Amino acid sequence: MRRTTFDPDVLRSFVLGAELGSFAKAAERLNRSTSAVSAQLKRLEEQTGKPLVHKVGRGLALTEQGELMLSYARRLLEINDEAAAAMCGETLEGRIRLGLQEDFGERLLPGVLARFSRAHPNLQIAVRVASNGQMKEDIARGRLDLALAWQGEGEALDGELLTRVPMAWIGPSAADGPIPHAAPLPLVVLEGPCLLRQAALDALDRAGISWRIAFSSASLAATWAAISAGLGIGLRTPLCLPPSVRVLEASAVGLPALPPLGLSLYYAEAAPSLAVTRLAEIIRQHMEVLPAARS
Repeated sequence: MRRTTFDPDVLRSFVLGAELGSFAKAAERLNRSTSAVSAQLKRLEEQTGKPLVHKVGRGLALTEQGELMLSYARRLLEINDEAAAAMCGETLEGRIRLGLQEDFGERLLPGVLARFSRAHPNLQIAVRVASNGQMKEDIARGRLDLALAWQGEGEALDGELLTRVPMAWIGPSAADGPIPHAAPLPLVVLEGPCLLRQAALDALDRAGISWRIAFSSASLAATWAAISAGLGIGLRTPLCLPPSVRVLEASAVGLPALPPLGLSLYYAEAAPSLAVTRLAEIIRQHMEVLPAARS
């Protein structure tokens, strides 16, 4: 049986086209003609023997086989780029200051640090876990080089939007106890100022639901423990929840629905260094595979 070897250049065009939702935009980003990128896509389909995209209106969408190929393509390019950086790329040295929400410390950070250190062993990453507002202030003042933070509506500081995540009411897991239904509604929140805390209070006020702060802490781990113990309901996103809590269906528990929340990368410099750019790319890729929550 003849072995199939995929061309990284073709894979890169395919991945970029899928991420941008347009192979014409991918061609523009890669400084190539649309016909050249289309030819690469056709070649990839010939190699796999399967259709990877199909028409949806005026655009293209991935087929099931295309989604599977996208997953493999990202992994192949990840290894390729790590090898190139380690063996023949320029040696990056120095220190990057990264700001991060506590939500992502356990699930996101280990994978990001492991991959980045393999590719750039001479670069040091200093990680600061801080509140949303503090990280943005540190970015504005140059005390951080890069930050992953929530982006609220109408904020003055614009970031690179990675995704929109639904805000959700959080209660104890089914095994840990009943959902609090007392009036006023007991809430478990982070100490202010906190974007999600304020969103919870505003939503409840608009819905005419009385509330009280049953537990407040500067530690997210402590709030998970309080929710798990049945002290009250919290508000967070479905990303990176511990097994002791779960997402509550708002309508089922008589709570107001909530809008999505932006999650963005913020840069201290308009033209970030190569090291910061590479770290941002790794964070971007790891964000795409973060585990979803249970409801």
